[in-house]
Amino acid sequence: MELIPHNVEAYAKLYTSPLDAVLDEIERHTNANHPHANMLSGHVQGKVLETISSMVRPQRVLEIGTFTGFSALCLLKGMPPGAVLHTLELREEDAATAKGYFEKAGAGKRIVQHTGDALSIIPGIKETWDLVFIDADKVNYINYYELTLPLLRTGGWIVADNVLFHGQVLEEPVTGKNAKAMDAFNKHVAKDERVQQVMLTVRDGLLIIQKK
Repeated sequence: MELIPHNVEAYAKLYTSPLDAVLDEIERHTNANHPHANMLSGHVQGKVLETISSMVRPQRVLEIGTFTGFSALCLLKGMPPGAVLHTLELREEDAATAKGYFEKAGAGKRIVQHTGDALSIIPGIKETWDLVFIDADKVNYINYYELTLPLLRTGGWIVADNVLFHGQVLEEPVTGKNAKAMDAFNKHVAKDERVQQVMLTVRDGLLIIQKK
C-alpha cells in the first residue's frame, strides 16, 4: 500500500534541508546495493530524527537497529558535544558498513557500536537514556520497549519506526506476522499510563513516546 503519494514525498524532500555528503553517500549506496534498502530511514525521516534530537539535546541515546548507519548519524547531529550514542545491530555485515561510514563522518569516538542480540546486550549497558530509537525486528518491539522504558529518564523519549508497517496495520483483520506485531505494539503503548504519545504519518509511521 502506498501510504504517501510519490509526488507528495518528492515535494517534501524538495523543501527539506539537504543531506551532508556522508549521509547522501549512505542513502545512495544503500539504495543501489542493499537487498533490504527499504529499511533505510531516508532523507525526510532522517531530517525528522535530526530535528527531534536537536530539540531534545540528549546526552545519551540508544539506537536499536543500526542498519547501514544513516539514522545514527542523523540523531548524532542533534546531540551536544560530549554526548554519546550507543547503537545495536544484529548483522555483522551491516555493522561493518556502518562503522566505515561513522569513521568517514568523523563520528567514531561518539558512537559505541554493539553487534549481536539486542535483548541480551541492552541490560549490560549501564546508562540512563534520554532518547531511544527503535528500528529493529518488529516481533520484539514490545520487548524492546519494556526493556528500555525503565532505563529512560523521566521526560525522556522513545521513537519507534514502522508503526504503520506499509499500511498493513490498517487491514481488517490485520494479517502477517510483522503487521500483527506492530499493531500489538501500538495498542500496548496506547494503554500504557506511564507515557504519552503521538503517531506521525511520516514515511512508514513514527510513534513519538514520552515517559511521564
